Amino acid sequence: MDTVTESGLAIAMARVGGVGVIHKNLSIEDQASEVEKVKRNESGFITDPITIQKNLSIKEANDIMSNYRISGLPIVDDENKLVGIVTNRDIKYRQLNEDPVSSVMTSEKIITGQPNIQLDEAKQIMIDNRIEKLPIVDDENKLVGLITTKDIDNKLEYPNACKDERGRLRVGAAVGVAPETIERVDALVKAGADFIVVDSAHGHSDGILRTVKEIRTKYPKLNLIAGNIVTPEAAKALKEAGVDAVKVGIGPGSICTTRVVAGVGVPQITAINEVVA
Repeated sequence: MDTVTESGLAIAMARVGGVGVIHKNLSIEDQASEVEKVKRNESGFITDPITIQKNLSIKEANDIMSNYRISGLPIVDDENKLVGIVTNRDIKYRQLNEDPVSSVMTSEKIITGQPNIQLDEAKQIMIDNRIEKLPIVDDENKLVGLITTKDIDNKLEYPNACKDERGRLRVGAAVGVAPETIERVDALVKAGADFIVVDSAHGHSDGILRTVKEIRTKYPKLNLIAGNIVTPEAAKALKEAGVDAVKVGIGPGSICTTRVVAGVGVPQITAINEVVA
């Protein structure tokens, strides 16, 4: 359904081995943000952690942590060198005002790890030092990653999670055939979407085929799905346009109104059998 899956459901699905598709009935910015929330939720080793600088206000830091559902932020300078870290514990019970985050951050004796550290070793360091976040820095003290106890716990609790090659949860995103579709795809790819679904109640149409070709031309290696379809002719047309997979089914959902409104639909098992044939 086109208004169901956002970051919460996508995270839950990916943790148990599935994958969610963020629906397109959002602004471009909001849909990209939902994708980012999934990609940043857990990774074991976060290679692009959200960072702030020390002149940011306590209120702004708290807003960022709330928005991304995280409990801490590494603080870096203009050269991306680690200068501190702030967590929920540092600002808990404090007034969320415009005071700089430097007034509450931990800046001395920051415990860090090296880029080649193993998760078991990182876990032991965090246990020994009673910390929940381990910034990873290179020889010049530049931040290159972050490991958290939450990520380690999730790795143990969800061994079958669907993850990409960087250890991040997988998630897709849907687009339509609106004029700003390519702009939307650009934002979703930048946010980290693992695949794009060109989504329509009737996928065998000029608009869908044209959109698929445009996306494939700009992103030759992007995983691309399109639908919905119920005929072998539609599957062939979409394959020739450049999709990697097709989405089969017109009106199969129990609350879907397509068949009632349009008078068009095919029983789901029949549709799958027809498309495969």
